[in-house]
Amino acid sequence: QKTWCHDWLVRAREQPATAKWYDRRDSVFVEFCVEDSKDVQLKFDKLKFDFSCLNGADKVKLHNTVDLFGEIDPKGSKHRRTDRSVLCCLRKAEAGKSWPRLTKDKSKCNWLSVDFNNWKDWEDESDEDLSSFDKFSEMMNTMGGDDLPDLDAADEEHGAADSDDEKMPDLE
Repeated sequence: QKTWCHDWLVRAREQPATAKWYDRRDSVFVEFCVEDSKDVQLKFDKLKFDFSCLNGADKVKLHNTVDLFGEIDPKGSKHRRTDRSVLCCLRKAEAGKSWPRLTKDKSKCNWLSVDFNNWKDWEDESDEDLSSFDKFSEMMNTMGGDDLPDLDAADEEHGAADSDDEKMPDLE
């Protein structure tokens, strides 16, 4: 009976840690905002991860279980503890695939927010992710003027002269 009571008290004092996240090409980063954390424990699985620690200031046990939007590589994932937070780097199993959210479920977690200071729309920066129109536009923009064919010379070869081919006066 002591065990049941003790477990109930521990769970009653547990709460989720506040966190923010952002997406990158190869990884997803989650920062748990816990100052002076103690006994930090992380367990990475392919489709979820568990975070727990003791808040140093008021000794509250913090625990988060996150069912992830996509798969991660548990062996390639790691964390780093500082005095202000615990930063987790979750290595994506499939690099180059963006995550629209961190969690599997679309429901909002009141402890989780997007880290807009570190968010970067990396999809727009890669040639491989550009649509064919964007690739064409980029190719046209990067071509130098010397690489373009001389259209006037081509017209003269085919005898196509415009009626307004008069010489323009020089600008002063």
